[in-house]
Amino acid sequence: MNLVANGNLTTVSRVTGHKTLSHTLQRDFKLNKYKYLIILPIIVYLVLFAYKPMYGLIIAFKDYRPALGIAASKWVGWKHFNNFFHDVYFWRLIRNTFSISGLSILFGFPAPILLALFLNEIRVSWFKRTIQTITYMPYFISMVVVCSLVRTYVQYDGLISQLAVALGGEPQNYLMVNKYFYPIYIISDIWKNIGWNSIIYLAALTSIDQDQYEAARIDGAGRFKQMIHITLPGLLPTITILFILRMGGILNVGYEKILLLYNEGIYEVSDVISTYTYRKGILNAAYSYSTAVGLFNSVVNVTFLLLSNFISRKTTEMSLF
Repeated sequence: MNLVANGNLTTVSRVTGHKTLSHTLQRDFKLNKYKYLIILPIIVYLVLFAYKPMYGLIIAFKDYRPALGIAASKWVGWKHFNNFFHDVYFWRLIRNTFSISGLSILFGFPAPILLALFLNEIRVSWFKRTIQTITYMPYFISMVVVCSLVRTYVQYDGLISQLAVALGGEPQNYLMVNKYFYPIYIISDIWKNIGWNSIIYLAALTSIDQDQYEAARIDGAGRFKQMIHITLPGLLPTITILFILRMGGILNVGYEKILLLYNEGIYEVSDVISTYTYRKGILNAAYSYSTAVGLFNSVVNVTFLLLSNFISRKTTEMSLF
């Protein structure tokens, strides 16, 4: 009798809980219906262009033929992944991708933070606005134009070669020399993005309690100590979140820029996973193989995202989720 009663009680509680959840959702929708309508286009966009295309990932496990379609194409399992892992260029692609991405994080990630700290210390408003405008402008220049400028500056008779000659060096096309590709890529990337990326840090600086600075000045702390003990700790949550997101895209090296800069003479240092996927998928029409490579790229990115988020949560108690 008690078992029956307990079973009935459980059933009633489940029904009640279901009704309560349904009632809560209905009530929330009535209260925020206009907000839901505002985000509806975003949801539709994500469903159509982010989630629906994920069905196409299945061709990474098939010998896809456009004439047959995805469903009718032959299932080959891990064949394309094995071919990629045993490809003669596999380790070169991994090395170049991690090298370029790692150097971008090492030098490019701190750059906007340092710029934001510098701008925060400027007290002359017109000078501050001028610096901001100058650093923001390159972001709005097309990548094609940026790469054209880079190619012009580093060619045999370009500005960089002329400066090298003036300093006692020899003229040369620097994009034809392996050892110069990484510096050219990283420096031009910092120049283009440093101003735009500093905006979020400048916004975070405005949320720091100004009373802390006043208390620090009363205690005799100079501007450098205020930066170290107040400004940087105030920026730390923002820095942590952006760093985790950056680690989640560690293999997403900008292929557009590399395609516009590299050439066959420097494939040894410039060829990365994304450019390899482009050549295999678009130029050679190896759709299944390139999809497998892209899926591998995504899995590694997600792994780094989860790992960096876990480490951050354990060490700093700050995390993305």
